[in-house]
Amino acid sequence: MNILSYPEALKPLMAIIIAIASLFTSLFFDVNIPYKANGPDLSKYKLTWSDEFDGDELDFSKWDGHFFNHGDTVIRRGSYWNTDLCSVKDGNLHIASRYYPEGLNGNGKPGWYTAGIDTGKSFAQKQGYFECRCILPKGYGQWAAFWTFCSGVNLTDHDGEKGAEIDIFESPYYGNKKKIMKNTVESNIHINGYGDKHRHDHVCQAFVAANNPYEEYNTYGLEWNENEYIFYINGVESGRTQFGVSQVPEWLILSVEIAGNDGVVDEDFRGHCINDEDNEMTDFIVDYVRAYSLK
Repeated sequence: MNILSYPEALKPLMAIIIAIASLFTSLFFDVNIPYKANGPDLSKYKLTWSDEFDGDELDFSKWDGHFFNHGDTVIRRGSYWNTDLCSVKDGNLHIASRYYPEGLNGNGKPGWYTAGIDTGKSFAQKQGYFECRCILPKGYGQWAAFWTFCSGVNLTDHDGEKGAEIDIFESPYYGNKKKIMKNTVESNIHINGYGDKHRHDHVCQAFVAANNPYEEYNTYGLEWNENEYIFYINGVESGRTQFGVSQVPEWLILSVEIAGNDGVVDEDFRGHCINDEDNEMTDFIVDYVRAYSLK
């Protein structure tokens, strides 16, 4: 149901049909189906940074652990993060989720391991267009994300101009029994830290209709200008907001997280993660990440 895939003559009719379907799903499931075929005009942009993952290992001149260093192990919600869970093969980045009963490399910290990586030491950009092509991981209690961040997110005296957490997509609904919910991703904006002054905008929860997001590639994009954020799935607008528009450079993040706390899995709205290797989880597979700025 991606309008861009239809012949030109059918696009007006399909836009109406998909708009009606989107209204129906939003009324009953709080989900929208992207249908506005007004994708970003890349002719006005120039490529400023990319990783095509064409080598045989993660390029640590571009990426490092998200708030931890390569080689370290840190707790992240119900799992541990370690960049050893990242590998590059066949032109893709793989962020794995694995259960180690004795801990990674026998480190004495049993549990689930996965990773979050960012470009904080190598690249940040204010505004532009940002895109990731990927296959989402399958696993209860597990979700992937492509997002941006900066130090100003933790400041509590602004309306987003000093920095925002921009969740271009998150995929927390694999465990949902309804397919219309299961095959959705969401986009969010967070500002003013994560304490009492935290504010956020749940921009959209969008159904990925063109391809099965857990089996096939889709693209997830953000067009960020001085006035608003516009989110895209496969070049079709999925949501937009003028909430908390950052006016400072931000770095890029790819991550996989598992529900829980202090390295111990638990159940939340994302589902329950079984605390052993019988809970099969697939990799978060990323074909590329690209950033563009206006020419």
